[in-house]
Amino acid sequence: MPQVLHAFDWPDRFVVGTVGEPGSRTFYLQARTKDEMVSVALEKEQSAALAAGVDQILDELMARDDNRFSVPPTAPDELVDNEPLDQPVEEQFRAGTLTLGWDPSSSQVVVQAGSIIEDEDADPETAEPEEVVVVRVPVGAARAFARRTHQVVAAGRPLCPLCGTPMDPGNHVCPRPEDLA
Repeated sequence: MPQVLHAFDWPDRFVVGTVGEPGSRTFYLQARTKDEMVSVALEKEQSAALAAGVDQILDELMARDDNRFSVPPTAPDELVDNEPLDQPVEEQFRAGTLTLGWDPSSSQVVVQAGSIIEDEDADPETAEPEEVVVVRVPVGAARAFARRTHQVVAAGRPLCPLCGTPMDPGNHVCPRPEDLA
């Protein structure tokens, strides 16, 4: 079966957002141009790793002596997107793999999300996902994407000050160590 590719070069919008209440949120990577929108379901940990990876790429570029890419150290305020996800949020697929890269020819961060490979007999070294989203964003937009994603991930349930686990609204049974009791 041929692979379905959703390509977004210089998208109008590229964000991570959530649907649902903290504790039962679903994370989505959403890319949009005026003609196409794709929403890919992610795990919270994938979202956090994606933001950290984007920041790492940009920080490494900034640290290079031959840096010619004008990488901003923080997200430009005018590029930060704090709006909710575009509606309707229709899951295209659930991400199995995420990859990050840098394209020096266009000065863009490249984010790729591939669907989960459902075939249990497939060789994980050579198996290709059925669907892939590839998004290319310039450095300022990438920095803004990472900033928003860090904020979305951090906006979950508060952590218990004793045990460090997320607390559910109204009821938390703390599995704290006996010596704190």
